[in-house]
Amino acid sequence: MVSFTITEKGYSLTDSRGNYGQQIVEDFTNGPEVAESYIGKVAALLHCRFLAEQLPIAFVSMDNMSHNGDILKSAIHTFASNWQENGLVTPEFVAYVNDPEKVSFPWSMIDKITPRPDETVAQMLRKDGFEEVDYKITQKNTYTAAFVNAEETEYLVIEDAFPNGRPPLDKVGVIFTDRHTVNQVETMKVTTCLNPIHTALAIFGCLLGYERISDEMKNPLLKKLAEKVGYQEGLPVVVDPGIINPKEFIDEVVGVRLPNPFIPDTPQRIATDTSQKLAIRFGKTIESYLNSDTYDVASLEAIPFVLAGWLRYLLGVDDTGKVFEKSSDPRMTEVSAFVKDIKIGDTTIDRLNLGALLKDKTIFGVDLVAVNMADKVLDLFEEMIASEGAVEKTLRKIVE
Repeated sequence: MVSFTITEKGYSLTDSRGNYGQQIVEDFTNGPEVAESYIGKVAALLHCRFLAEQLPIAFVSMDNMSHNGDILKSAIHTFASNWQENGLVTPEFVAYVNDPEKVSFPWSMIDKITPRPDETVAQMLRKDGFEEVDYKITQKNTYTAAFVNAEETEYLVIEDAFPNGRPPLDKVGVIFTDRHTVNQVETMKVTTCLNPIHTALAIFGCLLGYERISDEMKNPLLKKLAEKVGYQEGLPVVVDPGIINPKEFIDEVVGVRLPNPFIPDTPQRIATDTSQKLAIRFGKTIESYLNSDTYDVASLEAIPFVLAGWLRYLLGVDDTGKVFEKSSDPRMTEVSAFVKDIKIGDTTIDRLNLGALLKDKTIFGVDLVAVNMADKVLDLFEEMIASEGAVEKTLRKIVE
């Protein structure tokens, strides 16, 4: 087996417009023997294995993204098919890549909060006598270090699809199951039990001046918001995978994981790419309420509040009136344009203009206007821009 932890961007062969990168194009043309791109080199190594009697293998993506095995397969298949079209490999190689009895691409769900290397952890290591623990910050603002600071809690669920056998990783905590169950565990985590709570804390952590998620959990109002998002609004419509109890999972998230002071994670990091996260982290729950005969979407309070909080976040001004740097987001310029003329203290807003944003299913997962949630979101947004301190005041109203 080969495992991958290369971040979601590592699998991408194209730019934001869907065009192949120059190195990718050159690899398509030059063939596997001189491949230079990352995925190109992986595909070239697989071609070597194909030539060695088509030996079976499992390519296991362990990156935190839905259906990660399919994403990896698509990237490898793209190279194989382009090489075939250019006469650089045989059709049998493409067939080998597509044969799950020869090459498998299992889905997996991994859950372990691993923030970037932190100076407080480095200081602890120095005190204990460790050497060379200084970390480096690259030009792209990524961090590299000789140590990793991560939480003790960890889940790794992998589809049991290994055509050449596998190590007994289940003896050290890895859960092997079928693809359907892997998908259910991932859905439980991403749409209900962790990621929505994380995003809620990220948005309001930035607005209320926090620099640590663990410090936010000391604030009883923010802790109640986390609990309301998870227990009250998410849990009733959760996808139960059967192998992990959803309520116990949330218990661990709000009681152990997020309050952990030794996990120096920041709301600013979690707030990155929020426009790409809202549809999955909140839109799916809204859809579940819409499709339910038991629950009414009009009963939701915390989720509309978080969405209103994101609009408030787009102003780039915290609850004390201080300007802050918004986290990177591929749609930041576009979405910020909807609030560019809004100031703290405004008594009226252009609801029609903001309604156009709230209708965007690519951001929210649903048309918030069509499902009659837009007015509630805009009412809460108006409350949060009324004055300095209004964010905390509105938060108190929602959770108490």
